[in-house]
Amino acid sequence: MLRLYDYFESGNAYKVRLLLTQLGLRFEHVELDIVKGETRTPEFLAKNPNGRIPLLELEDGTFLAESNAIQWYLADGTPFLPDDPACRARVLQWMFFEQYSHEPYIAVVRFWVFKGEADQHAGEIDAKRAAGYAALQVMESHLLEREFFVAGRYTIADIALYAYTHVADEGGFDLAPYPSVRAWLARVASQPRHIPITFSDWS
Repeated sequence: MLRLYDYFESGNAYKVRLLLTQLGLRFEHVELDIVKGETRTPEFLAKNPNGRIPLLELEDGTFLAESNAIQWYLADGTPFLPDDPACRARVLQWMFFEQYSHEPYIAVVRFWVFKGEADQHAGEIDAKRAAGYAALQVMESHLLEREFFVAGRYTIADIALYAYTHVADEGGFDLAPYPSVRAWLARVASQPRHIPITFSDWS
């Protein structure tokens, strides 16, 4: 059985948990508290030297790290990843956008607020928020005439971007000026087998 090393508050881990659930794949869930340093133990570092979650242990006992790489592995050959090469490249385009132009700002500010460290980062937070809003505007423009990001259907590009966008308000981001983004969030949340970020019922 697949084993997912996870942390419920992490949007990156949520991407994988959501996809596994929507694919109907059985998996063992191992919760690790990153705030308490549980991904920095010798035992975990032997599994992932980068000391981060999510980490997926495959059936053969090998490990796969990085949320979007895990998503690509799981989605290949399923409706969550198109067959057309150009569409596959566009999925990657948005997944790279999420990691380089979105997550470093929206997710980081959310984490600072979550840890009560916003005041400690007062000198950085305005710039981070500005970059986060710039990413939201890129998304808004793309979604003006589209229901989803690629190929007119729900893919792992949507999952990648949904993870931190739908909780952006927890970092103080106001989504009111982005109606297309908000409508897209509702469409993603209405997908079959959708689960919230803190879902913990694995029975």
